Amino acid sequence: MGAACDHHLGRLASHPGLMLNATTVLREDDVRRIQTSVDTLVRNANAKVVFLVDKAGQLIASSGELDQLDTTSLASLTAGNIAATGGIAKLLRENEFATQFHEGKNAHIHLQVIYNRVILVVIFDAKSSLGLVRLRVRKTTEELSQVFEQLSQRPLSTRDGSPFAEITDEDIDNLFND
Repeated sequence: MGAACDHHLGRLASHPGLMLNATTVLREDDVRRIQTSVDTLVRNANAKVVFLVDKAGQLIASSGELDQLDTTSLASLTAGNIAATGGIAKLLRENEFATQFHEGKNAHIHLQVIYNRVILVVIFDAKSSLGLVRLRVRKTTEELSQVFEQLSQRPLSTRDGSPFAEITDEDIDNLFND
């Protein structure tokens, strides 16, 4: 877990203003809070891998045994899975299936949609159990929901991360009138 976690956090944190979607930018402190939750979950759930992706399939954070995984493909496929299941939900007049579980012979995947914006993915094996994973995911979901709630309440000028966000047309006119 150690080096892979640190490397991934470093890569995300080195991109100030990481975009979550067209109107939300994750600042470095947001990324740290998210990464801490993901790191804690992989440890407390005894999971092999935990990652967080947005609904467009972009990887936001990851932790665990990442060396042998194509996280880019896994993130995209996870988002596609959630989208396809969302189509099934609509046919059944459900809003969404926020929780999914896939059981394999050696690996199991627990998916949790958080704040209707991101997907928490937990990959685990026989060293853990579905009950433990669900219990730990519930706590992490609460933590991450708070983060995304705070992001959604940030004023637009601070959400877009642009140094020009607060400049008005009047400011530009005054600059050229001097």
